[in-house]
Amino acid sequence: MQQNKPLPDYEFTPSQDWFSFNIDTWRSLFPRVAARTPRILEIGSWEGRSAVFLLTELCREGGELVSIDHFDLMTTEAGRERYRKLTHNLSLTGEAFRIIDEFSVPGLMTLLKEEMSATEPGFDWVYVDGSHEADDTFLDGELAWRLARKGAVVVFDDYHWDKEPEESMHHPKRGIDAFLVLHSGQFTLLSSSTQYQVILQKTTDMRIGFLTKDKGPDSKEMLESALNYGVHVALAIDEDYAMAAAVAIRSASRHTTGRVTFYVVGKDLSEETKAKLQGCVTAEHEKTMVFIDLPRHHSPLSAEIAFPDELTWGKLAIIDLLPIERVLYIDADVLVCGDLRVLWDTDMGGKPLAAAPDVGLPNGHDADGLRNIPYFNAGVLLMDLAHIRAGQSALHVLVGKLKDSSHKDQDVLNVHFKGDWLALSLKWNAQGLGTYARYRTPQRDALDLKAMEDPKIVHFTGPLHPSMADVLNPFVQPYTSKPWGYAGAPGHPYADDWWSVLEETAWGGWKISSGYVALCEKKKEESISAAVDAFRKKFV
Repeated sequence: MQQNKPLPDYEFTPSQDWFSFNIDTWRSLFPRVAARTPRILEIGSWEGRSAVFLLTELCREGGELVSIDHFDLMTTEAGRERYRKLTHNLSLTGEAFRIIDEFSVPGLMTLLKEEMSATEPGFDWVYVDGSHEADDTFLDGELAWRLARKGAVVVFDDYHWDKEPEESMHHPKRGIDAFLVLHSGQFTLLSSSTQYQVILQKTTDMRIGFLTKDKGPDSKEMLESALNYGVHVALAIDEDYAMAAAVAIRSASRHTTGRVTFYVVGKDLSEETKAKLQGCVTAEHEKTMVFIDLPRHHSPLSAEIAFPDELTWGKLAIIDLLPIERVLYIDADVLVCGDLRVLWDTDMGGKPLAAAPDVGLPNGHDADGLRNIPYFNAGVLLMDLAHIRAGQSALHVLVGKLKDSSHKDQDVLNVHFKGDWLALSLKWNAQGLGTYARYRTPQRDALDLKAMEDPKIVHFTGPLHPSMADVLNPFVQPYTSKPWGYAGAPGHPYADDWWSVLEETAWGGWKISSGYVALCEKKKEESISAAVDAFRKKFV
């Protein structure tokens, strides 16, 4: 008959068991830890009851525990005795452990610096049970959060500690509550409000968040993560283009790594529309949105310079409106298929603006200042706003001169930046796919059209609701149109993808709605009616 294996001779003070009532709850959480050999961080170990439990059960197939406790800085007999017992108890587990005999802040800072150069940094289980002071608890949680891997279980002890009033600065609840507010949206709450411990599972990536002189960046990505400057993306829209903007924002958010701030410069956007757009990024903590109202009747630069149409000239208005020095402007009628951070990191070589050639008019068109010049499409613009602002007065004067030109803001920008812009690959502004981009011309042949075979930004050029002449034009078939217009975008290889992304937004279901069917019918009839009227006028 097999005899029970004798328990190790752990040294625990019987009257100081503040842990064992948590055992069943903790065991139920172990399946949430994905790592086969978990790394555990414990802040405040006392004699090691919880640490022994974690090492013997969570780390039974291997792992490691790091304990941080100050032990009265070894200045008292009681502190030295706790250190001896902890070392003895953890040794009996036979598992790997490390004790940092420091107060929590210097101990955590030591770990943070070490983890910067670790091959697999971070911890899978974090137990915060150090000081009872609210600010200490908050700081312990914040520093430990930087060390917690995505998916880590984080446990705060003493949420309902009964030795001090819960609203006191001398109670951990106040610090834990502040931590929960700060990191809202970055975790799943696993405990109830009545439990003694607050238990979270982290849903965001680990970010140490700083570098030191002696541990500089090993890579560009490491530096960018620490600086966390992020990408700034701007759109100028009204209610008619809000749905399209939702697709642009959602697709950009899905494909772009790291932090992104979307600046939505809006003309008369309703609060309901703003809330719908906000929903495109709410679930992603590194993606945020700022709404800015487009000024009415005049430019931000001067009350004397009137914009003929606020939305048409919106991309010029953002130059002065945005509180930043660099921005990636995108039209609402785009679908992002690649990481915008790659485009954002483009070295502009001192140029104020970077843009892709216009596939339809590579050499400009028949207007003053626009004949036989390299001509860019203004649907995607990487803009050095600090540089551009230096010549902003001349740019706004051009608005008055060219307000009636065929391509309006695009013509103004091409004249103003003639010979002073950086040409981007067409993969960052793929125009005319499935339609006019297929038609060969000497000017078009000079472009690298192959770059559009793997586009990172698809631009649905052409009218939203095409005229009858556009639809019937024998020289451009399939005709150009946007997916959500009455005519759809026949032949466009990314039209279905556009609709798929729309389903992820507050406008999901629009394609099969009665409202959309009615709108398409109305716009089609308007197109027919306009064509008939134009025909009749020919014979008046």
